[in-house]
Amino acid sequence: MKDCVFCRIVRREAPAEIVYEDDKAMAFMDINPATPGHTLIIPKEHFRNVFDVDEETAAHLMKVAVRLAPAIKKAMGADGLNILNANERAAFQSVFHFHLHLIPRWFGDGLKPPWVSRPGDPRAIKEAAQRIRNALSAFRT
Repeated sequence: MKDCVFCRIVRREAPAEIVYEDDKAMAFMDINPATPGHTLIIPKEHFRNVFDVDEETAAHLMKVAVRLAPAIKKAMGADGLNILNANERAAFQSVFHFHLHLIPRWFGDGLKPPWVSRPGDPRAIKEAAQRIRNALSAFRT
């Protein structure tokens, strides 16, 4: 996509602090970091989000994440690391090019979880599981 900022980074038409690159993926520093060392991993090919990325590309990005995570943790002296992905506006996606966030974390860094963990209604959980199983069967090949 011509106007996608991440595609422009891949084409070297927009600046980025690139930390990793191979034939399918690129990783660079987030310009609006949640914490120091916040890194993004993208496929070089444009996919809007998880709803249209192919499994092979998604798997490759996760392999890159597994490779980069310990390097980021060590380089930044972090206590931990979040791997996040957002899909569509309702889920906070702001750049519509599939990407993973690798966010170094420290105790007391002030970031909060996006939800509060609390017990769910077992009947509602069972119903949701059945709905997902039914929908999944439509996608099996």
